[in-house]
This record gives sequence, structure tokens and C-alpha cells, in this order.
Amino acid sequence: MYIDYYKILGVDKNASPKDIKSAYRKLARKYHPDLNPNDKDAKKKFQEINEANEVLSDPEKRKKYDQYGDNWKHAGESKKEEQYQRQSSEAYRQSYSETWNDREFSDFFESLFGGFGRGTRCREVKFRGEDYSSELQLDLLDAYETRQRTLNVNGKKIRITIPAGIENGQTIKITGLGGHGINGGPDGDLYITFKLVDNQKFKRLGNNLYTNVDLDLYTAVLGGEIPVDTINGKVRLKVNPGTQNGTKVKLKGKGFPAYKSNGEFGDLFITYTVKIPSELSEKERRLFEELSKSKS
Repeated sequence: MYIDYYKILGVDKNASPKDIKSAYRKLARKYHPDLNPNDKDAKKKFQEINEANEVLSDPEKRKKYDQYGDNWKHAGESKKEEQYQRQSSEAYRQSYSETWNDREFSDFFESLFGGFGRGTRCREVKFRGEDYSSELQLDLLDAYETRQRTLNVNGKKIRITIPAGIENGQTIKITGLGGHGINGGPDGDLYITFKLVDNQKFKRLGNNLYTNVDLDLYTAVLGGEIPVDTINGKVRLKVNPGTQNGTKVKLKGKGFPAYKSNGEFGDLFITYTVKIPSELSEKERRLFEELSKSKS
């Protein structure tokens, strides 16, 4: 079945690389699995968007796709097979256009000199190897920095580099690590889909991170400074007096790194949860009572 990658991204066939990138980012945010939990349709759509972007953002792949459609991956094989068939037909025709006398003459010399095999050696058709697909599970912290991983592919250990900022559900291609080619044809490719495990402390949406921070009543009322965890260490954060429960603050540049964009980071959004003390000492209780009377 033909898959229209342009339709999936909602762009015209003459769309520029910038238009394709913009459409991909917009749709990826809309159908991201983290924004659509337990929605199988959204997950499928997200995978289709990634696949479309993988092809249309690569000039060479896009050119083949535009020319051969859904069969673009095997376009080279079809051309080679057609060429081979033409060459085989020509060789067959020429071999039978020889006269019988010519063949007898040749056989006579072969019998005299021990025979120099005259058989025509046919060129074998080369076929590209099969593509492999695999899923790799990562913790959120693993995806924060560029890392190397050792994988076992068909009994062979290989090292791959995982770029920082990889998305949950994103697929990357590693050329030549699929099945072996036939008759000297090129090897297939390995496609790895990344599955990011939920992190208890931080929630990721795109390149932004979200977390909740407990705030004691006294700091919320009087203000002060508190230590706050970010994904790459602690920072001291100033709390304004009279901070309300549910107040949100943003730490610019403390989010997740943008995929293959060196030095570009999202933001960290913090939501305060003001904790009301459940057990008060007698002194604390008297002070709260006095405060209550003064307010009334």
C-alpha cells in the first residue's frame, strides 16, 4: 500500500526543507506519546510522522521517494535487474547466432590443446540485504547526554552513538547493519526505535522538563531560598514572600537538550506544593491562634 509521506506531514510536494522541519516539529508535539498517554492512535501517528520525516528530510531519500514512490528503498535493485535481463538476452542471442562450423572449429582446437572452457559466465543479480528493526529502552537521564552503547546484532557486538535529546518513540537508522546482501549486494540497514522510561521526578514534553517541589508553609509565607533539583544538579532558588500553592516558576535553559542542536536547551518548569504542617507543638499552635485573632 502506497504511503504518502507528504500527506502525513501535511505539506506540498514542493515544500522546502524548512517547511518540512516545521511541520514535523508541530505534529510531533501534538501526537507525542507523553501528551497522549494510553492513546494507541496517537502513538501510531507519531511513528508515521517520524518515518515521513526520516525520508523527506534526507535529500537523497526524498529524491528516490519522489521518483519511485513506496518502492524507493529497492529502486536500485529494480534497475540492476532490468539491466541484467537485457544483457542476458543479448548474450543468449549472440551465442546462438554462431554458425555450426564456428562451433566445430572451436571444439577442434579445444580437443587439441586440452580445452579452454568457452562457456559464457552470467553476471549474477545483486540484491540488497533485509532491513532490521529493534527497540532500545533508555532512562531519561541516559538521553540527556550523548552516549555510546554496545549492542549485539546477529551475534556481533557493535558500538553506536546515541545523540543527546533523543525523543521517546523516535527512530534512527544505522546504515549497513541489517541483513547481508545477496551476490555482493549492499547490506540492509538497522532501524532503532527508542523507548524512554518514565522518570519519577521529571516529566518531559518536547525539550521542556516539569517537576513539583514541596514548599513548607513558613517559607511560602515569609519567602527565602531553597535547594531545587535539576536534571544535572542542584541550584538555589529564591522564593518570594506570599507564594501560593500551585505557583509555577521557570528556570530558563535548565530543560532537555534539543536533538542535534549543540548548546540549545529547553526550560525547567517548577510547580510549588505548599505543605501544611499536620502536627504542631503547643507553642506553634498558640502562635497560629494569636495570628488568627490578629487577622480577625
